[in-house]
Amino acid sequence: MRFFAKLAAVAVVCMMVIAVGIAAAWKLGVNLPFGVTDVDRSQPAVLKSIQDISEFHAAVGNFEVVLDYEHDVNWVPSFIAGERSLFVAAGTVDAYVDFSGLASGDVRLSDDGKSVVVRLPDAQLSKPNLDQDRTYLFSQDRGVLDRVGDALSTDDQQELYQLAETKLEAAAEESELERQAQDNTQAMLVGLFGSMDMKVTFVS
Repeated sequence: MRFFAKLAAVAVVCMMVIAVGIAAAWKLGVNLPFGVTDVDRSQPAVLKSIQDISEFHAAVGNFEVVLDYEHDVNWVPSFIAGERSLFVAAGTVDAYVDFSGLASGDVRLSDDGKSVVVRLPDAQLSKPNLDQDRTYLFSQDRGVLDRVGDALSTDDQQELYQLAETKLEAAAEESELERQAQDNTQAMLVGLFGSMDMKVTFVS
């Protein structure tokens, strides 16, 4: 028994030496016969549908937020359960005017064809578009139970992404983005009708 125990110990030591040698060779850039190969077997993207749009995207807001989000479990030490995450999110929000909302009486041409009165729909905000290159988990402290749960889950950051989108959307609503889009849309139409020697007047 003592012989087999020594043999097993020698085998373990040899395996550890081989593993360290392989890791060192890999770090030094030595070509190994059992190197890692990436194989992409994904199917090509397929066009499912085409939708006509009638929106004039007149302004884009760039936003950034740092989330300090803590999930605390009452009466349980943080090293056992709970987590705190620092999450950096950056993205854009578009402001646009949907011309499909124009009714028949919203554009009135004068009898002499030299002026037009336009009632524009209000500008709207699109959903936030997160920039994946600038959005990342900066740090995260988790309890033991949360680490085990994350190992069995594939959406541990989904809540952070959703919270970041909510924050960016709220910031866009509080900004002057919609007002800027409305002004830019009016300026575009003034230039468009002006090229046809027509004066445009906007009514609310």
